[in-house]
Amino acid sequence: MTKIVNIHEAKTHLSRLIDQVAAGSEVIIAKAGKPLAKLTPFTVQAQPKKHGLLKGKIKVPDGFNATDETIVADFEGR
Repeated sequence: MTKIVNIHEAKTHLSRLIDQVAAGSEVIIAKAGKPLAKLTPFTVQAQPKKHGLLKGKIKVPDGFNATDETIVADFEGR
């Protein structure tokens, strides 16, 4: 549903108009009966995810996941 309002009404009732737009309506703001601007819901376009951007740029050292028993014992309170 499209609603046409004049500038004065738009300034006075901006919050209400934004709620209507968020609910799916479209609002056209006019001056002296001539359309000047259109309020429509803002939609975020999802960016496609790019996998592997850091491939070859990060080196994980050997033994990175190795368990040091002294650290484990300290952690467990032994």
